[in-house]
Amino acid sequence: MSIGNPPPDDRIPVGRALAQARVAAGLTVDEVSTTTRVRAPIVHAIEQDDFSRCGGDVYARGHIRAIARAVGLDPEALIEQFSAEHGGAPAPTPVAPLYEAERMRSEPRRPNWTAAMVAAIVAVVGFVGFTLFSGGEDGGKEPVAGKPSAASPAAKPSGSATSTTPRPEASDSAIAAAPADKVTVKLTAPNAKSWIQAVDSNGRQLFQGSLEPGDSKTFTDKSKINLIIGNAGAVNLFVNGKDLGPAGDPGQVQRLTFTPGDPEAG
Repeated sequence: MSIGNPPPDDRIPVGRALAQARVAAGLTVDEVSTTTRVRAPIVHAIEQDDFSRCGGDVYARGHIRAIARAVGLDPEALIEQFSAEHGGAPAPTPVAPLYEAERMRSEPRRPNWTAAMVAAIVAVVGFVGFTLFSGGEDGGKEPVAGKPSAASPAAKPSGSATSTTPRPEASDSAIAAAPADKVTVKLTAPNAKSWIQAVDSNGRQLFQGSLEPGDSKTFTDKSKINLIIGNAGAVNLFVNGKDLGPAGDPGQVQRLTFTPGDPEAG
């Protein structure tokens, strides 16, 4: 673990700041670990300002940046604080040897013009000989122009034109006419900031991050949308064309599931 200067008395340590933001967002250590791919024991250690398990300051900075984004903090401010407390930013790596190696590797080979000229001459001679030989067999008759070839039937118009037309993405105005066989969820943050996470029926993460005042997000799935809302009172819900109002109380963490048809929280 790198040993640096202690943080000023009026500044929260990096690990404690990450821990407080995670709790405020209503996330567990395991959820942060799944999102950031940082192992849970390392997340625990970082929250206790123990960076010895990170494998060095470079890896520690990467872990801090990933965790900060997951819990809704500014990663650059925390990285700057970490660098000040642990001996400054890492020295830049010399790039001249790498540049020279890349230049040598990417330098194009010179074309072999002699081989190209020989190939061209052979092709011309072969074409001329084939033409003379074919003209002798046909008795000098000119080919009939415009006669269609039996081996080349006329191309049929393709009937799959509609299948290549891109499907338009669902817009906010389409929520009022949401299809009955799908679930459509729109979240808006009119006045305050909130942290949200949206996951579809296959477990694929659709969005994770902060919803700033005035922002909105719309999600659609064939069967289910799972939501985690950090500041539920700041978010208004529109589900399958219906206005459900605020998702909860200010500061409340809500875990909701919506399916097609009438809005139903799981």
